Amino acid sequence: MKSHNLPDTQNIADIRNIVINEVGIKDISHPITFINREGEPCPSVGNFTMTVSLPANVKGTHMSRFIEILNEQECSFTAQSFVELVNRVADRLNSDSAHISVEFPFFRKKAAPSSGVESLMDYQVTINGRLIDGQAEVSMKVVVPVTSLCPCSKSISKYGAHNQRSHITIEARATKGAELALEDLIDLAEQKASCELYAILKREDEKIVTERAYDNPAFVEDLVRDIAVELNNNDKINFYCLESENFESIHNHSAYALIKNQK
Repeated sequence: MKSHNLPDTQNIADIRNIVINEVGIKDISHPITFINREGEPCPSVGNFTMTVSLPANVKGTHMSRFIEILNEQECSFTAQSFVELVNRVADRLNSDSAHISVEFPFFRKKAAPSSGVESLMDYQVTINGRLIDGQAEVSMKVVVPVTSLCPCSKSISKYGAHNQRSHITIEARATKGAELALEDLIDLAEQKASCELYAILKREDEKIVTERAYDNPAFVEDLVRDIAVELNNNDKINFYCLESENFESIHNHSAYALIKNQK
């Protein structure tokens, strides 16, 4: 039996008169290619959530169309071009509001500070694209693992200072017409930390990063404030949410700070 002879239950009128803000698919894995700052392709695997709004008089959305959109061509995008995928979803599902969120690991080659040995460092990235009443916006979030060293511990201790691995999370939305690179956010977080991380370190590298952290102590408050100064002065950004979580090495809890700014 051909599909056009089958009943289309989703299109049956609904009498409850309640709009659904978002309906669609969640937690679907699909290959992606993220285009980096240099225009190079970076293959990864994305975890997608894709939704549209549903009018009060429509019973259901067409779930299969979300999957069809992901599969009909290579899923390749930059932070700026991601909105094209959002527009395709809205058009295909006849909606003026759509939302796509994709999370994926982004790998970046880094050279150790002394030996120069290269390795891949991974960062967790989320790109959010929204179309609301025909107006599109895209934000990008990255979790950057770094080292932080406690200024208080350094000032009171004879033999060193406690340090810990920290996560700096930056979510940012670009000003209309501006191009904001993911690597710009990563660079900023690593520059303001006590020290950045590397996947591979030789002994001479370990000496450098240990001493660098000791020379650049920072409270969790320092981390977010130093980064916020740069974000506030960046004309490419009109909104950001900045977090730092220090996984304390001498406490069974984390230190945490957040700054949010809508320009």
